[in-house]
Amino acid sequence: MSPKHEARLPLAFIPAGSEVRLIALGDEIDPLQREQLTAYGLAEGRPIKILQQRPMTVILAEEVELALEHGVARHIWVERTTDAGAA
Repeated sequence: MSPKHEARLPLAFIPAGSEVRLIALGDEIDPLQREQLTAYGLAEGRPIKILQQRPMTVILAEEVELALEHGVARHIWVERTTDAGAA
C-alpha cells in the first residue's frame, strides 16, 4: 500500500516499448515548438508509446508517429501508466 505519487520522468529516459502518459511540456521547450508538439497531439494526459530512443526518441501519440531530438525529449515530462499491470 504505497501512497499515490506522480513520478515525473523525462521522456528521453523511458525505455522503448513503454507506455506512458504526458504530464507536461517543460518551459525549456521553445514556445513555437511547444505549439507544434501540441498540434501533433502531445497534450496533458495523453497516452504515449515509446518506439525507440536511438538515434532519436520516436513516439506514437494516438495515430501520429513523431521523432524528437533528445534535447527536446528531456524536457517532456511523463508518468508511467498504472494500467500496464506493474507488480
